[in-house]
Amino acid sequence: MAKYTVRIIGAALAAIMLASALPQAAATAEPQKEAARTVQVCPAQPATLPLGSRMDLKKILQLPKGMDASYAVPDTQTVRVTTGGIAVPLAQGTGTVTVYPYAAIGNGEPPGSEALSSCTVKIRVTAAASPKLAFPPKAETRKVKAANKTFTVQTVVIPKGMPVDVGLGKDRIGGTEPLDAIAKRRNAQIAVNGTFFEAYGGVPEPWGTVIADGEIAHIGNTGTTIGFTASGQAKMESLKVIIRGTVEGENGRTRSWYAYFVNRTPSSASGSAAILYTPKRGGRIGAAKGTAVVVNKGVVERIAKNENAAIPANGYVLLFAGAEEKMAERFAVGKRVRYEAEFTGADGRAVDWSDVVTAIGAGPRVVKDGKVAVSAEKEGFTEAKFTTASAARSGIGIRADGSIVVVTVGSATIKELGAILVQLGAKQGMNLDGGASSGLYADGKLRTVPGRSLSNALLFGPKLAFRP
Repeated sequence: MAKYTVRIIGAALAAIMLASALPQAAATAEPQKEAARTVQVCPAQPATLPLGSRMDLKKILQLPKGMDASYAVPDTQTVRVTTGGIAVPLAQGTGTVTVYPYAAIGNGEPPGSEALSSCTVKIRVTAAASPKLAFPPKAETRKVKAANKTFTVQTVVIPKGMPVDVGLGKDRIGGTEPLDAIAKRRNAQIAVNGTFFEAYGGVPEPWGTVIADGEIAHIGNTGTTIGFTASGQAKMESLKVIIRGTVEGENGRTRSWYAYFVNRTPSSASGSAAILYTPKRGGRIGAAKGTAVVVNKGVVERIAKNENAAIPANGYVLLFAGAEEKMAERFAVGKRVRYEAEFTGADGRAVDWSDVVTAIGAGPRVVKDGKVAVSAEKEGFTEAKFTTASAARSGIGIRADGSIVVVTVGSATIKELGAILVQLGAKQGMNLDGGASSGLYADGKLRTVPGRSLSNALLFGPKLAFRP
């Protein structure tokens, strides 16, 4: 299957110099000595990061081809960094990030071939800078004629480049919160409900794919996903995500592993599981079963059995249970671990989503290339509420100029939602969660009031406060 592999291999916007030290050695020398790499220099000047923005550390690291990195922040009061290398400012001041380089997955070198010297990057967090936008966001109630009907629609048009983020209930996967509370806490000007979630009992986790701060926070692999780059460019795709990783083995060899869920509660006490838990899950994984492999700063820190393990701030936890539990035998304390996300479209072909820092998956798609286009069954939706029935709807579209249009409507079919978005200028469009979840917040008030607290939302605003 074709795949796109996300790697932390950056172009040089600031100079971190990493030199290869290849000693003169006989052909029988150990492989790790022949290919040893050491970090020579880190940037002398701090990188500047305004509040309300994010920085992709890949862009300021000059890593040699075939090298990747993990990150750690000793003091998270000023800045934090996700496992995907996205720096998020928290308060004005100067923070430090420790970079741990290593050989990337699949580059043909054993994991012991790199000298694991660390490198410290300073990040100076400054006051928020107002983004330059083509026009101010406009929220209004409109009468829209579409599909031979007239609909009363709440709508907001958002300019390209407006900061955007995922809002999580109580700032974690598995929490819920009123939409206006999420918006106000995060200083959002506009907020709309996001992907479907478990709202009728059980842990209220999302169903669709969620990308936050450049890393996978949940995998859905059905429907359609809208994604945003750090610069605010939007894209839409029937996205599929696969998590693959390697762990250091004996004699310089690596062993592979995989996870098919992210930040999700195992389905049953006896079921199989291969799940990745990141800090966006909260403090602990939320399950005490199987074998939990705790990875901190890219290294296995501990291995626990049947324990609700704590998730390191600078790492993650892998849970293997049932038929997948034997995979845990590949890990040992002190061994290096790394993983990558692979993105494909519905047809299995690779798609480049390496620059996406925010995404919500729901669906089905309702607009393609400026025309109503619905293939709900092909996207995995079979219930009438996704095919023929009328219901309260939320939708989002991308216009030709890159601006975003968000709508809520009290009652419409999926095809009618597509027709509404087309009338509002959408070239690409998709359905978000609806029914009692449908909600829209703009300019300090709820324009559409959800009937329940929400698991997640899309947030927009020029002074957006990114999550702690």
